[in-house]
Amino acid sequence: MAVPKKKTSKMKTRSRRASNWIVRSPGRSVCPRCNAVKVPHVVCGACGWYHGRQAVEVD
Repeated sequence: MAVPKKKTSKMKTRSRRASNWIVRSPGRSVCPRCNAVKVPHVVCGACGWYHGRQAVEVD
């Protein structure tokens, strides 16, 4: 089996693990029907349309 040549420091280990804790904002796209900003692959909250059809009735 492979054996590490040197000890991995605490800082190196913790910084590698900390990269999974980064909070990233979700992507944004524009609704082609009403030009409202929305999350991709989700029904538009302003007009209720998704993929060329009305998916939800919005008042």
